[in-house]
Amino acid sequence: MAGGKETPRQRMIGILYLVLLGLIALNVPENLLDAFKNITRSLDASTQNVNTSLQATYSAFDAKIKAQPEKAKYLNAAKEATKMTDDLNSYINQLKAELTERGGGVNPEIDDITARDNLDISSDVMINGKKADVLKEKIQTTRAKLLELLGKDSVGVNFSLNADAPPIRPGMQNKTWQEAYFGEGIPLGATITTLAKIQADTKNAENEVVKKLYSKVDQAEVTLNAFNAIVAAPSNYVLAGQQYTAQIYLTAYDSHSNPTITIGGSSVPTRDGIGTYTTTASGEGKHTLTGELVVKSVDGGPDKRYPISQDYMVARPSAVVSPDKMNVLYIGVPNPVSVSAPGVPTSSLNVHMDNGSLSGSAGHYTATVSAIGHTKITVTGEKGMVLGATDFRIKRIPDPKPQFAGKSGGNTSAANIRAQDRVFAQLDGFDFDAKFNVTHFTLIIVKPRQDAIIIPGNGADISGAMRTALNTVTPGTTVIFKDIIAVGPDRSPRSLDPIVLSAN
Repeated sequence: MAGGKETPRQRMIGILYLVLLGLIALNVPENLLDAFKNITRSLDASTQNVNTSLQATYSAFDAKIKAQPEKAKYLNAAKEATKMTDDLNSYINQLKAELTERGGGVNPEIDDITARDNLDISSDVMINGKKADVLKEKIQTTRAKLLELLGKDSVGVNFSLNADAPPIRPGMQNKTWQEAYFGEGIPLGATITTLAKIQADTKNAENEVVKKLYSKVDQAEVTLNAFNAIVAAPSNYVLAGQQYTAQIYLTAYDSHSNPTITIGGSSVPTRDGIGTYTTTASGEGKHTLTGELVVKSVDGGPDKRYPISQDYMVARPSAVVSPDKMNVLYIGVPNPVSVSAPGVPTSSLNVHMDNGSLSGSAGHYTATVSAIGHTKITVTGEKGMVLGATDFRIKRIPDPKPQFAGKSGGNTSAANIRAQDRVFAQLDGFDFDAKFNVTHFTLIIVKPRQDAIIIPGNGADISGAMRTALNTVTPGTTVIFKDIIAVGPDRSPRSLDPIVLSAN
């Protein structure tokens, strides 16, 4: 899809497209579709990098115009170029959205469009629906207007943004630009890649125009004379068996120039001025990534060489499972459990237990158990890798202590005993919010030289008969509560110790 005097990079991309599209006629294997997906992502990353560079150019543009307001026409022309390309890019985004919807949306299992291998959707939308014709016209119009903005400075400008038909080859049917890139036999995944390339070409064309217009304001050649090699990785802490990925680039760089990067004597592939290094982590402990980044000198002198050094840690797969309150799980109450794994985001963890149930997410869970014994909480990461497992004991909530008149036994005043109307079961020193209700008890009142009064009751409240008997308590009387039964959150009846009170 490039025309004019192509750069080596443009020729490489063009050849790659021709090879991939030629293979389509034979088969659409998964690895080929993955190749299209990866190319699309690289093109999207390239577009984003160019956009970042554009923002920097605009910032410098604004500063220059403040000092030279008479040259504001160049900034206005640059903004007009951006508006043109934004309109084209917006239309392409609409096409991508429509094609994605027609293709069943994005399938998270392959991280790509569900029907990416479909050979009919592209031609139906783009050819039968005439949208490839509209796209071609927009590309040609945008290209013409961008060149028009440059005027005489457009001489020698090489835009890869065009809609030229592919070259004619002997023995092959001639195809229009629309048919070659969106016609019959083109899988949906390839069409999305083609649209991503057009967006990258559009952004590169915009960048070319804006920089040329900026040069009208700042005629001096900008020389980058302070460089620093950077290794940027999502994490320097990885698990054995996982891949370690890092981006290596200069803090000041030209996205149109690829440096030569070597790590450990091996060449690192580069694109748009950025090298991407990938290796499989192995061997626990500290590792150091070393190499060199070489940039050709702009003045024809010796190449500039910059050392690369970056440390990263490789650890054995592990996980941390910690109860938030105690080292056991209790029946009848929600047991908060926190789960984490060093170097792994909590959103990527899968947690399950073999004797109970878990609810929650993002590292914070609630464990529910129902039978005395043991359970195991297991944590797995991506691709089912077991990161760790922890055994827990399952226990009943401890028995509460019965209380009457604020006491579980001993001496208290007769007036205090007469003033009470309920038997309580208190669970002291327990971190969970667990409440027990008394369901049965027997009251015994023993006075000196008199027969004992025995009154059974249900529930925790003092009955009318019990109230009458308690009103006769005087100093020297012994009040006993026995056969006390209480039920807690686990719904298991508990037989509690008797309460023996001596009135004074």
